[in-house]
Amino acid sequence: MESRDKAETIRNEKVVNCLYQNRNALFRLVCFPWGGGGSTFFAKWGQDIPNSVEVHAIRLAGRESRLDEPFASDMNQVVDEIACALLPIIQGENFAFFGHSMGSYIAFFTALHLKEKYNLEPVHLFVSSLSPPHAQLRFLKDDMCAGQIDFLLKKMGGIPEDFVDDEELSQESVTKVLADLHILKDVIYGTHSKTCLSCDITCFSGSEDIPVDMEAWKDVTSGDFDSFVLPGHHFYLLETSNTSFIKKYITKSLEISVLTS
Repeated sequence: MESRDKAETIRNEKVVNCLYQNRNALFRLVCFPWGGGGSTFFAKWGQDIPNSVEVHAIRLAGRESRLDEPFASDMNQVVDEIACALLPIIQGENFAFFGHSMGSYIAFFTALHLKEKYNLEPVHLFVSSLSPPHAQLRFLKDDMCAGQIDFLLKKMGGIPEDFVDDEELSQESVTKVLADLHILKDVIYGTHSKTCLSCDITCFSGSEDIPVDMEAWKDVTSGDFDSFVLPGHHFYLLETSNTSFIKKYITKSLEISVLTS
C-alpha cells in the first residue's frame, strides 16, 4: 500500500508542478499552459504572488520532465490524468483555474469533469486569449502539416516568438503544437453552448490579438462574468505589467469570494 501511494505521489508530481509550496494558503491556483507550452512559466508565479495563493502548474505529457512520455491522444485522456493528479491538492480546499489559449480549454473541461464526477468546482475560472469551444471557428482540418503551422498558431496560439528561433520553429516545437492541436479538434467540433458551470468566469485577451468572441464564455456558467483587454498580442501575458495585473486581479477576486460566500 505504501509503495502504491508513493508511486501515485511521483505520478502526481510529474503532472503538477508547484515550485513554491505554501500549504497555509487560502487558495490553490492551478494554471494550464498554452498549446506546445510547459509548466515552468506559470509555476514561477508562485514566487511573488500574495501568500493567500499557492500556485500549481500543469505539465502535459511529452515535455519537460515528461519528455519521454507519449503525447495524449484526446482531451478525455488529458482531463482524466489532470483530475487524478489534482484531487489530493484541491479536495477540501478553495481552488481556481487559469488557462491561457489552449490551456483555457483544458481548464474548462477539467472543471466540467471535476464537477460531474466528484462534485468539485473551482470558485473561479480565469481564461485567456481563446473563445469557448462552442464559439470557436472550425478551421482545424483532418490533415495538419508543418506548412499550416503559422496559420494555426495565429488562431490558437502556441509558442511565443521569444521562445523560438525567429526564422523557423524547431521540429520539437512543431511536434508539440501539432500534438496539442490534435486533441482540440474533436472538442471544438463536438461542443455546444450550454450552461454547465456555476463558478464566476473572467476573461483576459490582448488588444492586438486576432479578434475572438471572449464574451461567449458567459454562456457556459450561471455565475458572474467579467472581461479585460490588456495591451499586447496573443502572448500579452508575458509582459511584466500584464502578468502583475493578472496576478493581482486573481488574488483580489479569490479573497473577495471568501467574504461573499
